[in-house]
Amino acid sequence: QVQLVEPGGGSVQAGSSLTLTCTASGRTAGSYTMAWYRQAPGKEREFVAAVQGRRRNVTEYGDSGKGRFTISRDNTGMTAYLQMNSLNPDDTAIYSCGANQCWGQGPQVTVSS
Repeated sequence: QVQLVEPGGGSVQAGSSLTLTCTASGRTAGSYTMAWYRQAPGKEREFVAAVQGRRRNVTEYGDSGKGRFTISRDNTGMTAYLQMNSLNPDDTAIYSCGANQCWGQGPQVTVSS
């Protein structure tokens, strides 16, 4: 079992940057891939980005974040970061961090024009 804590989120202006944090706990949490998904009102959940556990330089991005978002993981492997740049109103959504089929609480990110 993995517990995930996601502080952050918030409201920003278009063109701004925002960093989300996801901290995992649990004996083997550091070995799991950590990923962000997002869901906007009326839309299906969308993959945003993922970073592997043991190979922390291995990342993957969904189409929406390529070139604008960067996912990383700290040296302990327990905390992941999603750096989001050049945000636009289409990025408004609930962003949920997941690992090993467990999920964080999913903070709201709102981008206004």
